[in-house]
Amino acid sequence: MSDAAISIHDLQKTYAGGKTALHGVSFDVPRGQIFGLLGPNGAGKSTLINILSGMVNKTGGTASIWGFDIDAHPRNAKRAIGVVPQEILFDPFFTPREALEIQAGLYGIPKAERRTMELLGAVHLADKADAYARTLSGGMKRRLLVAKALAHTPPVLVLDEPTAGVDIELRQQLWAYVRQLNDQGVTVVLTTHYLEEAQELCDRIAIINHGRLIANEPTATLLAKATEKVVEVTVDRDLTAAPAAPCFEKIELKGERTVIITYDKSRVNAGEVLAALGSAGLGVVDVSTREADLEDVFLSLTSDRLAA
Repeated sequence: MSDAAISIHDLQKTYAGGKTALHGVSFDVPRGQIFGLLGPNGAGKSTLINILSGMVNKTGGTASIWGFDIDAHPRNAKRAIGVVPQEILFDPFFTPREALEIQAGLYGIPKAERRTMELLGAVHLADKADAYARTLSGGMKRRLLVAKALAHTPPVLVLDEPTAGVDIELRQQLWAYVRQLNDQGVTVVLTTHYLEEAQELCDRIAIINHGRLIANEPTATLLAKATEKVVEVTVDRDLTAAPAAPCFEKIELKGERTVIITYDKSRVNAGEVLAALGSAGLGVVDVSTREADLEDVFLSLTSDRLAA
């Protein structure tokens, strides 16, 4: 059995109209991790997830979930994965209790082994167990989808934009539960447009752009690729124009006495930047810095490949 929770090799998908969504994507999702799958809209993330869940047929390549090939052992592969879709899909005439019972039944879970009320309690819906799903708020419906994805106790949980359109409190509750699941051994695959979430939660991140894998590294390694640093400096006199220096990648005025300088920390350090201001006859009154984050890396990697 493979040591990877998900193993993908040379995965390809071309739709009937000729549009190629995946160009030979290959990567493994290590067991026990929270794995980020990022990319711009239309990059191929949802196609990849739909192939894993059995909703879309691949054109070429292989994929396995928890060691089960999705073609050779489709029932076992589907049993090993739970998917929380991006869209809110539910039957308005079932209660949350009924929805989870039906979901567990579809996977052949005996009644004595079903975890319906445990799951509803975990997603803070126990008090809504017998309310019609159509009466739930948007955030409650999204939590119900998480519970449904876990009804058959899969070792792999895929969250496709799970916090899109939800408030901050619900987002924090959801991430706390995701961490709890991961601590219990569930491997989590996350797609999100909130890059700060991926930076905070994910052990490893893969980035897809135009159907191609352009990065797949531990989060800390990916962040180390960000070489730009920004420093905001308040000087001791009014400025009519931004001073120039070879060590500045970019400089802009912010008010009469504040400049925002971008520099490459792999070439120069903050001391050299401040020394350049001193050489221009400016005294430094105040300094603040901003470290590059995952958003900077993401934009750098994807913008470099716009023509791909």
